[in-house]
Amino acid sequence: MAQSVKLADDIMALVRREADLHSRSVAGQLTHWIKIGRAIERSGNFDYARITAALEAGLDTTELSEEEEAAWLDEFTAKMADPSTTETAFFEKRKILGRGVGLDAGGNLVYAKGEAAE
Repeated sequence: MAQSVKLADDIMALVRREADLHSRSVAGQLTHWIKIGRAIERSGNFDYARITAALEAGLDTTELSEEEEAAWLDEFTAKMADPSTTETAFFEKRKILGRGVGLDAGGNLVYAKGEAAE
């Protein structure tokens, strides 16, 4: 039985591009990647539990294989780009108080537009 799954637009664009490149349907491309991912996780060179342990700071990343480290870095980068609820609340409070909310490329403090205290 077929199932529907919601995927982010950027992921779907990547799937469609790869599907076209390899003359596969979108479903065929997703199935292909799922099979590859499963095979990698089951191989002796890649242990997803070790990657999870490294993400949770339970394992030093220097103990990961090259393949595991690449997967860890992808997941770590994605996690760092997605602020937690606590971080979001922290910066919302700073905006309300008119305090800096980050740094620009030059290292200068950035304030929320129209909300900085006078």
